[in-house]
Amino acid sequence: MRVLVDTNVLLDVIAAREPFYQAAARLWSLAEHDQIEAFVSAISFNNVFYIVRKSAGKEKADEALRAIRDLFTPVPLDATLINRSMDAPIDDFEDAVQFHSASRENVDYLVTRDPDGFPHTGVAILSPHEFLAIWDAREEQDTIAASEA
Repeated sequence: MRVLVDTNVLLDVIAAREPFYQAAARLWSLAEHDQIEAFVSAISFNNVFYIVRKSAGKEKADEALRAIRDLFTPVPLDATLINRSMDAPIDDFEDAVQFHSASRENVDYLVTRDPDGFPHTGVAILSPHEFLAIWDAREEQDTIAASEA
């Protein structure tokens, strides 16, 4: 399963933001254990660094970037992606970059806490809770199938 994780979900883990932390951390854990193929837009590195540095200092911001780098595959930001994002009928440029990054990598899901900020065509847009519900249902089906074999 291929998933692009939006910046807000990354920050939920890095900053332990409640009440969102548990679902975001579980998604992060699926990536850590190679149960999903996890991507992030290159723009997430800038956003995370800026936000974490302001709230917790440069050392914590550097740690956050290393954690993201080591776990997620970055989707490169180039002129084509910028132009598609600028031309997209999406009000928020950062959301447009996330959406087109997900489209470029042909992911199954874009996981965000702001699903209403994205178009609902092409890539499936889910909250962390919605994604985990799908994941859990799939795991349950796999368990049933294995026990019947």
